[in-house]
Amino acid sequence: MSQIRKFATRIASMLGVGRITAMTDTGSTQTVQYQTPLEVANAHRLAEFGFSSGLPVGTDVVLAFLGGDRSNPVVIATNHQGYRHSDLNSGETVMYNQWGLNILLTENGVFVDAKGKNVEVNNATTVTINASDSILANTPMFKCTGDIVDNCNSNTKTVKQLRDAYNIHDHEVKGVQSGESTVTSEKTTEKVSDE
Repeated sequence: MSQIRKFATRIASMLGVGRITAMTDTGSTQTVQYQTPLEVANAHRLAEFGFSSGLPVGTDVVLAFLGGDRSNPVVIATNHQGYRHSDLNSGETVMYNQWGLNILLTENGVFVDAKGKNVEVNNATTVTINASDSILANTPMFKCTGDIVDNCNSNTKTVKQLRDAYNIHDHEVKGVQSGESTVTSEKTTEKVSDE
C-alpha cells in the first residue's frame, strides 16, 4: 500500500504553478526564480526555438517536475496577467511585450503597433515590398539619404537628375510685346531623357 501512495504522491507532484520573482537570460537556457506557496526556487525555462522573451517579475508559470522530482523543475508555460494582450478573435495571433508594442496577425492583414517608438530594419542588403495596389506613407515628412529612381525597370535617371535637368531648361519666347499683351511661349527644345 505504501508503494501505491508513494506513486500517487509523485504523480500529484509532477506539475505545479508559481510566480516569477527574478530572471536571468545569460546562459544556454534562461533561468528564473519562482515562488509558490511552499517554496522559492530556481528553474530552467525551455521555449520554442526561434522565440525568446524576458519574463517580467510577476509572471505566472507552470512548472514540470519530471518524475515528480521537485529538485529540478522546468518552466513549460508562462502568462503575465497584467501584460497579456487580450480580445483576440478565433485564429488570430499576436506577439507583444510588456510595453504594449505588438505585431498582430489577423484574417484581414498584419498590423504593427509601435506605440510611438521607432521601427528599424537593420543589416539588410535589399528590402523588397511587394504590394499589388499601392504603398501609402501617412507622414508629414518622407526622407531618403540616397537617390530615388522611379519606374526603375525602364528608367535609369534618378529623381535628382530629372529635377536638375528641369531646373536648367528655358523656353524660347518669340514676338515679345510690351504692355498688357498675352504671350504664349514655345514648347521647350530641351527634353528630359531616360537615357
